Order: sequence, then C-alpha cells, then structure tokens
Amino acid sequence: MNKQKTSVTLSADILAGLRRAARRGESRSETVERLLRERLNDEASRLRRAREMEQINRHADALNAEAADVLAYQGDL
Repeated sequence: MNKQKTSVTLSADILAGLRRAARRGESRSETVERLLRERLNDEASRLRRAREMEQINRHADALNAEAADVLAYQGDL
C-alpha cells in the first residue's frame, strides 16, 4: 500500500484518547490509520443504508398496495 506522510495537529485530549485506543505494539500512525479506516467504513455503510432506505421509501406506497391486494385474496385461517 502506498503511504504518504502528513502532519496533523491534535489537542491533548485527542492524543490521550489515541493512546487509550492503541493496541499493544501499535504505533501512533497505525492507530490513527486504523481508527480512521474503521470510521470511514462505518460512514460508507451508513450512507449505503440511507440510500437503500430512500429507495424503499420511494416505492413504499406501491409495495404496500401490492401487499394489501395479495392479502385481500386470502381467506380466514
């Protein structure tokens, strides 16, 4: 994987949290990269779920009408 060096200024409380989040033997850079990767994956999943929900909601009326039509043909059990 191609890596690029960057400089980031962080507050003391963020650095303390970073130390707490670090895994045994993990460098600060590795911890930052892992946490960012996890957060970016979570955000991508959230956006994907939001798009899927948008699609479901856009078609909800038609799907509900179809379900009601099917149920109307069923008799009492």
